[in-house]
Amino acid sequence: MTVPITAAAPDAPTAQGPSAADGSAEGPSAPQVLARCRELVRPALAAAVDLLHPWPAEMAAFSLGWCEVGGCPGPGGGGEGKGVRQALTVLCAEAAGAPAESAVAGAVAVELIHTFTLLHDDIMDGDETRRQRPTVWKAYGTGPAVLAGDALFALALETLATAENAHSAAAIRRLTQALRHLVHGQAEDLLFESRPWTGPGAVRLDEYRSMADHKTGALLGCAAALGAQLAGAPSSTVAALAQTGRHLGVAFQTVDDLLGVWGDPEVTGKPVHSDLRRGKKTFPVLAALSSSTPAARRLGELLASPSPLDDAALRDAAALIEEAGGRAAALDEARRHLDLATRSLHSVPLDPAAVGDILALLPFLVSRRM
Repeated sequence: MTVPITAAAPDAPTAQGPSAADGSAEGPSAPQVLARCRELVRPALAAAVDLLHPWPAEMAAFSLGWCEVGGCPGPGGGGEGKGVRQALTVLCAEAAGAPAESAVAGAVAVELIHTFTLLHDDIMDGDETRRQRPTVWKAYGTGPAVLAGDALFALALETLATAENAHSAAAIRRLTQALRHLVHGQAEDLLFESRPWTGPGAVRLDEYRSMADHKTGALLGCAAALGAQLAGAPSSTVAALAQTGRHLGVAFQTVDDLLGVWGDPEVTGKPVHSDLRRGKKTFPVLAALSSSTPAARRLGELLASPSPLDDAALRDAAALIEEAGGRAAALDEARRHLDLATRSLHSVPLDPAAVGDILALLPFLVSRRM
């Protein structure tokens, strides 16, 4: 099934949005917007990757979906991502009234950072597949994957530092601040795994929200802000677009949590119940446990088992999460942040056509198949 999430109009009290926000006939569709931005950014992204040593460059190209292991050209198994972050950077420059080309260096930098985080995140989580094929550490080894991630991190900073843009120094400061926030969120996410499911030491929903804002919201917020910053937009515009991206990031993370419990492996590329199997503290589970229902009590007892949960127990846990309201609460949380993202977008004067393109992206990015 598809996660049914839509964006609200700026003055609407509900999560239902206008037709223009869903990529209807009033403007280009979300896939068309993403394809346009990828086409603009890819030559500069490829040129940046070519600056690396051939080995980490190959791993970077593999992670980006451009080649197979060994460097054979061509994506494998849908390995190329949507290009969400680079698109936000380009679109936010346009929204600020500047040509898309002014933000290409920023778009390259955020895409390199995003790829770096995926390489290291897959190692930390032990994930063996991503986008329907092996993760970089699984294909090349842990050490090489760490090296490739480090190379992408350095390359992202170099890309901004050497950009011919009067605002590149401020852009570098924003990117490094976002990286600090991202590391903060990732550290919290890892530490949550060692905390109990229930009782005084359990992870609270407000702690989860802070973690998601840092781990996922920081880079999406940075991607949006960089476009406006490189365009020379006023600070109020940069701040509003940064907030738009951060809310989108939390919505994106919440839907990712739903996929970690109920996602279709054929779509997600990960085993069914993957997050439950690892004991990750995700929003639907935490919301279910906080519901004070009989299902929540049974779920807490099941998750507290000293033995790893087998497939039958994982199915029972997923059913209890839904019965205790965790699935519905996560969908409501994602809708709420999508609405907040839309409101932030409408809080400052922006180019209407670019705003239409961004609105087309919002529900598409968090309405992923389960």
